[in-house]
Amino acid sequence: MGQILNKKSVMIIAGEASGDIHGSRLVTAMHKRNSDLFFYGIGGRALRDVGVKILVDAEELSVIGITEVFSKLRDILKGIRIAKRSLKRMRPDLLILIDFPDFNLHVAATAKKLKIPVLYYISPQVWAWRPGRVSKIGKLVDHMAVILPFEQQFYRKHNVPVTFVGHPLLDNKHATDNICGNITTGASVIGLLPGSRDGEIARHLPVMLKAAGLIAKRAGKVKFIISIAPSIEREHIEDIVKNYKQKIDFDIIADSVDKVFRKCRLVVAASGTVTLEAAISGTPMLIIYKVSPISYWLGKIMIRIKNIGLVNLIAGREIVPELVQSKASPENIADTVLNMLNDASGLERLRKELLSVRDSLGGPGASERVAEIALGML
Repeated sequence: MGQILNKKSVMIIAGEASGDIHGSRLVTAMHKRNSDLFFYGIGGRALRDVGVKILVDAEELSVIGITEVFSKLRDILKGIRIAKRSLKRMRPDLLILIDFPDFNLHVAATAKKLKIPVLYYISPQVWAWRPGRVSKIGKLVDHMAVILPFEQQFYRKHNVPVTFVGHPLLDNKHATDNICGNITTGASVIGLLPGSRDGEIARHLPVMLKAAGLIAKRAGKVKFIISIAPSIEREHIEDIVKNYKQKIDFDIIADSVDKVFRKCRLVVAASGTVTLEAAISGTPMLIIYKVSPISYWLGKIMIRIKNIGLVNLIAGREIVPELVQSKASPENIADTVLNMLNDASGLERLRKELLSVRDSLGGPGASERVAEIALGML
């Protein structure tokens, strides 16, 4: 313990699967520059694998939707208490927060009282809903490291210290390769990407499978690939698939999603980070999303943006079709996919627009740029 106390300490909090991965890359980049750092906090497998001492597993906290929060409220409040107590006991030299705003801003308030500097990496979507939080962020956060090009202007407008660091997805090995499969000829292979949380899988995969059945009936020879996010157990996918009676030709792939993109003409993806990964690879897609009816109703009142897909938000217009809530029916998904498959020139045009989105994301090196900011704050 004495050896740890002699080191600079950094508390890091990543409450979701994508943040866990981005956080692990940041920790690695910081360790390359200064191996004499002790990291601890809240995260998942990726942060644990790079040597972060985990106080609370992120899987206990991850939730999507407004009403769905209530099912994990006890765990979330317990996690906040543990994080605050640790700040007071350990007094880290820096607190790094990754997305996960409703949790992280509570912790940031305690850090502010303790005069612990706060770096926020990957901004909450304050530009989409609850914009009043930007003033709270300005009071609690010492520096924002943002990953979407329009976010820097947003924070500067509100006088919050900010740096656009580029998107961490571009640090992936194949990010700058045009790896999408042949979209103009050959057999149709369609990817199904139902999400990275158990709740998302339960809502999206049955609908996707029903749509796949309709597509197979109308399109003849077509194959489907179900992609499993690292945060999802294979058994969860298999339990849903085995209850689906209609026969379709499909594979279940748990490897990197890049391998799915290489094989597919297009993908049907739950809205989230994976849609940006598809865009970076130039893979045409249909974005869908479903939440509980109450969450959707509340979201309609609170959300101030027209589109939900990150690709469309960055492009400033809808270049990728979106089907949300009741519109994300098997019939609508099947119709949209078939229309896209039957328009080879449209798919090629969409691929070029997606690669244009990739070009606006700042290039590789996000983790290194954030590491420099973090070490400067130490």
